[in-house]
Amino acid sequence: MTGAGIRILGIETSCDETAASVTLDGRTVLSNVIASQVDIHKAFGGVVPEIASRHHLCSVNGVVSEALREAAVLPGGIDAVAVTEGPGLVGAVLIGLATAKAMAFALGKPLVGVHHIRGHICAALIEHKDLEPPFLALVVSGGHTSLIDVRGLSGRPGEMAVLGSTRDDAVGEAYDKVARVLGLGYPGGPKIDALAKGGDPCAARFKRVMLEEGSLDFSFSGLKTGVLNYVNSKRQAGLPVNEADVAAGFQQAAIDVLSAKTRAALKLTGRKTLALAGGVASNSALRARMREDAEYAGIRLCIPSPVYCTDNAAMIACAGYCKFAGGGTDGLDLDAHATLPL
Repeated sequence: MTGAGIRILGIETSCDETAASVTLDGRTVLSNVIASQVDIHKAFGGVVPEIASRHHLCSVNGVVSEALREAAVLPGGIDAVAVTEGPGLVGAVLIGLATAKAMAFALGKPLVGVHHIRGHICAALIEHKDLEPPFLALVVSGGHTSLIDVRGLSGRPGEMAVLGSTRDDAVGEAYDKVARVLGLGYPGGPKIDALAKGGDPCAARFKRVMLEEGSLDFSFSGLKTGVLNYVNSKRQAGLPVNEADVAAGFQQAAIDVLSAKTRAALKLTGRKTLALAGGVASNSALRARMREDAEYAGIRLCIPSPVYCTDNAAMIACAGYCKFAGGGTDGLDLDAHATLPL
């Protein structure tokens, strides 16, 4: 199914953002509405799945209606409904999936299930309209840290090969845990990014965990533990802790590993284009390092604007368009998945 004028309604509820978007031909965003739950979960220091699901249920219909209104599209004017099927908090995913199924059935429109990570990768297509496979993607978020060789975007098996992934904590999870140790609150990523700007990364140096030679996998639990031990030892000795130095040291260690592994993957695959994706892709220090690496190596770098890095429905609509344009649709028996192979 190809051609101009294909309008996809995307729905995303995999974690704590209730989002809906309408895109035209995959890469033109007509609307992108996001209802965040960050303030709700701050009191708990992280996302509480049951609370997230409840708020998705309360918000999703209004968010979808607002997305259609902003796009100036009547419900019957969409060509398909794309929705995150996983991975994610399964109760949260179910809310978006049930909404998408109901709309697809009521409107007689195709349903298109989207893998959440494919959505993050496709976010790069929105502002880099000539981006086409093959390319390498570094996906960095609260739940994922992966290097993916992208050979196609239609959702068919084998189009994307995971070259390396985290063996324990994802990098975004490590950011949140370190922020908790420093008493910065939730979400930790933006707070550490801001605090690190005033710190000296050499004043609190932490180990770079590279794993065995040649591995493209990641491990951030040791780095997180190193920060915890450093802070606790200082406090137990009655010594002051310079939070900015700790944030800067942690962030530089994490980014050094991400940079080294990505450069190794580019060399291994021979890819000349790199897409940075996921919530941590909005981190200013990581974006700056990847720009430096790309310029030095002569690699094209495609980074979405921050609004398309964090969870949003425009990326789901874009990925849904790619699958729909390749002839892919799903039945109303589509299920929600907490984990889902790429």
